[in-house]
Amino acid sequence: MFSFLRSAFNKTENKTRERIFSYGQIALGSLIGAAAYPLFMTPNNIAPGGLTGLAMILNFLFSLPVGFTSLTLNVPLFLIGYRTMGRIFAFRSLIATALFSLLIDLLPLQPMTMDPLLATLYGGILLGIGLGLILRGGATTGGTDMVARMVHRRIPAITVGAFLFAIDFMVVAAAGLIIGTSEALYALINIFLSAKMIDVVMVGFSGNKACLVISPAWERIQARIMTEMERGVTQLEAKGGYTGESRPTLLCVVSRMEVTAVKRIIREEDEQAFVIVVEANEAIGDGFSGMNQE
Repeated sequence: MFSFLRSAFNKTENKTRERIFSYGQIALGSLIGAAAYPLFMTPNNIAPGGLTGLAMILNFLFSLPVGFTSLTLNVPLFLIGYRTMGRIFAFRSLIATALFSLLIDLLPLQPMTMDPLLATLYGGILLGIGLGLILRGGATTGGTDMVARMVHRRIPAITVGAFLFAIDFMVVAAAGLIIGTSEALYALINIFLSAKMIDVVMVGFSGNKACLVISPAWERIQARIMTEMERGVTQLEAKGGYTGESRPTLLCVVSRMEVTAVKRIIREEDEQAFVIVVEANEAIGDGFSGMNQE
């Protein structure tokens, strides 16, 4: 009885901790992402796609506040498309959108540079970090995401990515016509940079490598990696397409610094071994990061 209560309490405690951590990431991401606008992008008229980019164009034309305009445009889209999302995701996204949008206008920050190239680069980096943290927190800042999913459900031929790309393209094209072609070209760089930074935040700067080894000396290679490097090795059953011979393929995930040692062991045991070394964007488990670090 006590063990059951303890288990239930631990689960509740873990869920509460995860919830607090998620909202913390959303709040921090909103702060960092929103700061990109007054510091870099708004003063240099860089409209980075989406409804916030449209709000930037309206700011250029009518001096409307970017954050409040973005929020005004986003809320109706949330009301239209919230059914395509889970209730928790939709609620978090609404909070993230409101916080992100309002902070754009409320943060008392002065422009750091009026050089459009520097503003594009650093604005894209800041925005990407902020949006990446928001996504890690289980939310998004665009009602366009929900509408894109709704359109995809109605018309499967139109993918979510294609719909969002079309929105971004139209906003950047409008920026080119209304604000200027140079600003539109800078916006494309900004979109690319922010997308890359989102990936970095979501996946991390992992230095891990996954090594796949095919060799008749697989037993000796496996033993040495496990004993000398204290790394686990997994045997994957494989069959040669030409010979039809069955032989294990070894899979081992190591840090970037350990790749040389793995290749040395393989070379010493079998110079003819076939080896594939690829990026392991994220490794979770014994010897690497834990699930609770998400």
